This record gives sequence, structure tokens and C-alpha cells, in this order.
Amino acid sequence: MTTSLTTRAGTTSTAAELTADRVTKSLLGYGVLAGPVYVTAALVQSAFRDGFDLTRHAWSQLAVGDFGWIQVTNLVVTGLMVLAFAAGLRRALRTGPAASWAPALIGVFGVSMVVAGAFPVDALGTESMSTSALIHFAAGGIGFPCLAAGLLVLARRLSREGFARHALATRIIAPLFLFSFVGMASGAFGILAFVAGVVGVFGLVAVLAVHRYRQMPDTDG
Repeated sequence: MTTSLTTRAGTTSTAAELTADRVTKSLLGYGVLAGPVYVTAALVQSAFRDGFDLTRHAWSQLAVGDFGWIQVTNLVVTGLMVLAFAAGLRRALRTGPAASWAPALIGVFGVSMVVAGAFPVDALGTESMSTSALIHFAAGGIGFPCLAAGLLVLARRLSREGFARHALATRIIAPLFLFSFVGMASGAFGILAFVAGVVGVFGLVAVLAVHRYRQMPDTDG
């Protein structure tokens, strides 16, 4: 049996709630920006970086070399935007299913991106893995599953609220994203499969950010 939860859309807010809701909406907006910023910056670098092959080289390799600081910045800025979105999601959900766990798990992913940026991988052909590279891969190994788990927890909330299509899309895309990551790490799939997974999951985050934004009360007044 599906239990519907009351959302705040269409409700009237007090002056204090109005200010708080505006802050929450601003934070949710970073969920829309994070994916396009990260993907666009990585693709542009891929196109202009000499010797970089999008079909064979992971985007982490963009953090190596003279222009590596661009990808480092991309990772850190995107991670901070994911953290902002997680904070907005926590404020928007307030109480009930997924109110704590979904934002927390998504927030861990945001932290993992910042850490991955701070600790780049080694250049291709390096014989022994550096501590920086180990931390980078560990961050991904923790962050990616947490993102998928956070989205799946959120899907349960969406289902209970009556948003069946959003819940279904989340339950499909989140596992596919995690599957693409595991497949790439194990060598079972190519880099492009993981790129598709990254684009898909960030697209999902953007859709969910807009959706939750629309469930907030009107703050134009």
C-alpha cells in the first residue's frame, strides 16, 4: 500500500519560512548546475588536451600535467556544488523517509569529489601507484556507491509521495551508474560506458533538484 506524504507546494509560509525557503531553493539549484559544469569542463579539456583519448583515458587523467589544475578545480568546484545540493535537499525534505540518509549519502559523494581533486592520479605509465593516486581511487570507491545508495533511498521517498515516474527513473539510473563504475574498474566495460553513466546520473540529479524545487512553496512574494 502506498502512503502519500504531504509536500509543501502551494502552502503559505511565514516571513521566516519564506527566507529559509529561498535559501533552500538556492541550494537545490546547485544540483542543476553540478552536472553540466563537470561534464562540459571535462569534455572541453578532452577535446583540446594533446594525446588524450576519450575512449581510452579516464577523466581523472585530465588532472595530470601542466593544465591539470583545470580538472582539479573542476572536481573540487563540482564537489562543493553537490554538497550544497545535499544541504538543500536536507532542508527541503525536513522530516520523513530519506530526510537524513539521502542528503548524507549524496553529501559523501560531494566530499569524495573534493578529495579526488585534491589528490590526483599518477601519469599513465607510472610503475608504482603513489599515495595521492591511492587516495583518489579510494575516494571514488566510496563516493560513487554512496551517490547510488543516496538516490535509491530518495526513490523510496518519491514513491511514497506519489511521484512514481521520478522514483522509477531513479531506481533504473542509479544502479546503471554504479554498474558502469564497477564494470570500468574491473575492466569489463570501456571508459565510454562509465562516461555515459556519469552523464546519466548527473542528469538525474538535475531532474530531481528541479522536482524538489517545485515542491517548495512559492517564494516570489
